[in-house]
Amino acid sequence: MPRPIHATVHTDALHHNLNRARAAAPDARVWAVVKADAYGHGIARAFEGLRGADGFALLDLAEAQVLRDLGWRGPILLLEGVFEQRDLELCSRLDLWHAVHCEQQIDMLSQHKTNVPQRVFLKMNSGMNRLGFAPHSYRSAWTRLNALPQVDEISHMAHFSDADGPKGIAQQMAVFQQHTQDLPGERSLSNSAAILRHAQGAEVRADWVRAGISLYGSAPDHPEHDAAHWGLLPAMTLASRLIATQTLAAGDSVGYGSSFVAPGPMRVGVVACGYADGYPRLCPTGTPILVDGVRTRTLGRVSMDMLCVDLTPLQQAGIPAGFGSEVTLWGRASKGAVLSIDEVAHAAGTLGYELMCALAARVTTRVG
Repeated sequence: MPRPIHATVHTDALHHNLNRARAAAPDARVWAVVKADAYGHGIARAFEGLRGADGFALLDLAEAQVLRDLGWRGPILLLEGVFEQRDLELCSRLDLWHAVHCEQQIDMLSQHKTNVPQRVFLKMNSGMNRLGFAPHSYRSAWTRLNALPQVDEISHMAHFSDADGPKGIAQQMAVFQQHTQDLPGERSLSNSAAILRHAQGAEVRADWVRAGISLYGSAPDHPEHDAAHWGLLPAMTLASRLIATQTLAAGDSVGYGSSFVAPGPMRVGVVACGYADGYPRLCPTGTPILVDGVRTRTLGRVSMDMLCVDLTPLQQAGIPAGFGSEVTLWGRASKGAVLSIDEVAHAAGTLGYELMCALAARVTTRVG
C-alpha cells in the first residue's frame, strides 16, 4: 500500500471562505488570488470552489493558461504584470489584464503590436516599497499610459503593508486618494487583512478586493485573531497515520539529539510525516496535533520522514492508539475536530502561507 500521508483540498471550504469575503465587502467585486498554484492547493483542484469569484489574480502566464483550459472566461489579472515584451502577445491571446508598476512595462506596451487594446492596473507604491510608481510620479505614468493606443481602460491599484496590525491603513489610504483624485478608472486596494478588518469604509472596499490567504482558511492577522474568529474554514487537510508505538520509561529520550526526555512512563506514537513532506522541521515539542481527533502534542525533533506524538491524552480517553490511528497534522479530522494551520505555523515561527506553499510533491493530494 502507498505511504499513508495525504492532503485533501476542501472545495466546500473554499466556496464558504469566498462568500465570507463577499459578506465583508458586499458591494465590491472579488479577485480570488491563486498565485503559487493557489497557495499550494493546486489551481485545478481549487477552481471548482472558487469559480464564483468575479476574477482570478495570479503571477504566472502558465497559471493563467491553466484557468483558461479549465473553462474560465472571466477576468484574469497578472499581479506583477509582464516580465518581457513577448509576454504581451500571450496577454492578448488569453485576454489577460495586467499590472503596470514600472516605466519599463510602459515601454513594452508602447512597442506592442495589437489590434485589441489591453486593460491595465496601474500600481502605486503607497508605502509598501516593493512594486509601484512613487506617488509623485504616478500621475505622469497614468498620462503616458492613457496616451497609448495599446491601452484600453486604466484601473488603479495599491497594496497595504500593515492591514493586519496596529499601524493600519490610514496613511496609505490618504496617499493613494491624494494622488488618484479625479483620475478615472476602477480601484483595487484591499488584501485579505483589509477585507476582514477595514472594509467597513467604501473607499477601502473600492471596486475590487483581492482575497488571498483568507480563501484558504488562514487568518491574515493570526495570532491576534484565529480563523474561527473570522468564520473561515480550513481548505486543506494534511493527514497521515501512526505507523508504530513505543513505550518509554522515565529518562528515555525521543528522536535525534534527545531533545525530549520522558519525565515518567509514557506511550509515544510514530507518525508517517516529516519535513520532506513539507511539515516544518522547526516545530518544537508541544506543537499541536490531532490523533483520532484528540488534541495532543509532538515530541522531539521532526525527522525527514517521521515525527513522534504524545499518546497520553488518548490513553486517558481510552482511545486505541495502535498502528493505523488517524493523525491530522492540520485541517479537519474525520471525527470533526479542527486544527488550524496557523497554530502549527506559529509553533514553527512562520506563517500558514509558507506551510501551504511548502507541501511536498511526494504527498498525494486529492479533492474532498
